[in-house]
Amino acid sequence: MKWQGKKQSANVDDRRGQSSKGLGGGGMNPMMIGFLMKFLFSKTGLIIIGIVAIISFATGTNPLSFLGNILGGGSQGFTTEQNYTPTAAEDRLAEFSATILADTEIVWNQELDNYREPTLVLFSGSVASACGNASSATGPFYCPGDEKLYIDLSFFQEMERKLNAPGDFAQAYVIAHEVGHHIQKIIGITTEVDKLRGQISQKEFNQYSVKLELQADFLAGVWAHHSQKANGWMESGDLDEALNAANAIGDDRLQKQSSGRVVPDSFTHGTSAQRMKWFKKGFDSGDLKKGDTFSTSDL
Repeated sequence: MKWQGKKQSANVDDRRGQSSKGLGGGGMNPMMIGFLMKFLFSKTGLIIIGIVAIISFATGTNPLSFLGNILGGGSQGFTTEQNYTPTAAEDRLAEFSATILADTEIVWNQELDNYREPTLVLFSGSVASACGNASSATGPFYCPGDEKLYIDLSFFQEMERKLNAPGDFAQAYVIAHEVGHHIQKIIGITTEVDKLRGQISQKEFNQYSVKLELQADFLAGVWAHHSQKANGWMESGDLDEALNAANAIGDDRLQKQSSGRVVPDSFTHGTSAQRMKWFKKGFDSGDLKKGDTFSTSDL
């Protein structure tokens, strides 16, 4: 993939070398924390907590993260790892990620009216988001509460070593997939699916989750279609890298590797075959109208 020298996005928040702190972790002495805890559980404090809960529900943010920021010293919700020094390989991956993000911005600003560009957060070890704290083990994720993508760049090394899914276009697919979730947030699909949580059985909700993930795969394919058409930067084997990555992270394959058995009712992302199919469908067509995974029974 010929990506070097191309535009990099300005919407990158590089938090590598910073570790998020837990509840009550920073900036305040025990006396101040004790005072705050007494206040929070007073009559006035409980009213404020109720208001925070309502605001958090309306905005999609995590109320525990909000309270954690208060007890942790507000914006000082992280500590700096003094001995952290990024390697040349990590810095190259950071530049690559910023380049792919910039290209998704170009494509989606052309394809969607009033597109809001998300922020890509690069972290190492752990990170705090509006969706709560997460570790590297979580893998890349999108948080609709703050409209940010979170990636520990070590995941790309894990893709190669543990999932046997190497290649720069495989990595581009991962970023484009998370951007796909951002598009779903913008157009309201994420909110509609979230409304079903608790209203239907877990088995039924898992099916909606699969449809959401497969649509994000489709959107990643649509990005790749238009990006290739404009840039011609894909090289021989690049498409196979993306399809191999989609295959590697199918629910059936991951379950088979981890436990030796496959439980379809517990799928939340789709099978390997489904993930490859919907990415390829987006790549071949480039047509947003063909990505309605919620109205078709042919997944």
